Amino acid sequence: MALRPLHDRVIIKRLDNERTTASGIVIPESAAEKPDQGEVLAVGPGKRSDDGKITPVDLKVGDKVLFGKYAGQAVKVDGQEVLVIREDEILAVVE
Repeated sequence: MALRPLHDRVIIKRLDNERTTASGIVIPESAAEKPDQGEVLAVGPGKRSDDGKITPVDLKVGDKVLFGKYAGQAVKVDGQEVLVIREDEILAVVE
């Protein structure tokens, strides 16, 4: 990937949601909501405080995370859509 996030930003690839319900009904892609889970592809060095010190990001590459439905900025890189999100927009790490 040719992106290197700056400051406290994180690059995330969305994970696909299941396209069938528990009862077996298939949901068409046009009706499905965007997934709110993703995998971290790259992490910036951290946020710089007022005194010049860098606070490192708590995430690492490969973490699975939850984020808000409208969080971040969608960008296409090498034909793949990824999200660039600030660390504070990420809600939780899925373990």
